[in-house]
Amino acid sequence: MDRPYYSQRNGNRAPQDGLTLEDLKRAFLAFYSDFKREGYFQQHLGYDCIDMGFVPGTAGADLKIDMLVALRKAHLWPIEENLSTWTEDDLFDVIEYLHDRVSKPTAGRYHEYNSCGWHYDEFHQPSGRTAYRERMNRVLGAYDQGFELSEAGEVLSLADEGLKPLLEAELPPSTHDNVRGPMQAAIRKFRRHRATNQDKLDAIRDLAGALEFIRPQVKNFFDKDEGDMFNLANNFAIRHNNGKQKERYDTDIWYSWMFNYYLATLNATLRMVERE
Repeated sequence: MDRPYYSQRNGNRAPQDGLTLEDLKRAFLAFYSDFKREGYFQQHLGYDCIDMGFVPGTAGADLKIDMLVALRKAHLWPIEENLSTWTEDDLFDVIEYLHDRVSKPTAGRYHEYNSCGWHYDEFHQPSGRTAYRERMNRVLGAYDQGFELSEAGEVLSLADEGLKPLLEAELPPSTHDNVRGPMQAAIRKFRRHRATNQDKLDAIRDLAGALEFIRPQVKNFFDKDEGDMFNLANNFAIRHNNGKQKERYDTDIWYSWMFNYYLATLNATLRMVERE
């Protein structure tokens, strides 16, 4: 992420005045072209050679078919020819698609004839993905209200700086799958691109279910406060839907608070269990 520069610091341009979709497309194309020129897509997407023509990578000889099968869209490849017609969803799909198919070249040979260029045969995918995320996140963070490409290769809404450590915290090794899975799913749902209130509600339910699974430990550590934790889920139209539910609250505000509350409680409890 870039720091705020002069105009933003002095109020002449608000930090939330993000780039437009057209701005994002132009930046994406520039970054994609750089990676392509440097050989980062040769392992999976192949390359062009003066002598041999197109040399396929692991994605096969017909990249339009590979993208069609992966994304269920036929109008995306070639990128340079079709980018202008893409929607926001199309662009985010392709950003994720390329994350799965980028690798840093580590060894190869230079084809001198007519300055054909480097043809690589050894790659390191983790390094390639890290470099790709760093470049893409510069522009994704500045687009609209802010997005980022996660380590899993998913475009997510940008997390508030204060909550980022909580969202990215490693769970203790002893965490049960019935807790780990719902927590990971909840974070993805809540930060999903253009997440709806239903997505956020489902995420809160996932966290409440995970907390229910470790309720004995919660009761042990929090004593009388344990009942209040579950009162949120059971009486505020989260886990139940009946006439007794309290529903007159601003979901835009309260869903975020409930999500962060449950996530923080789970993280704290899991760490206390691990320490004990």
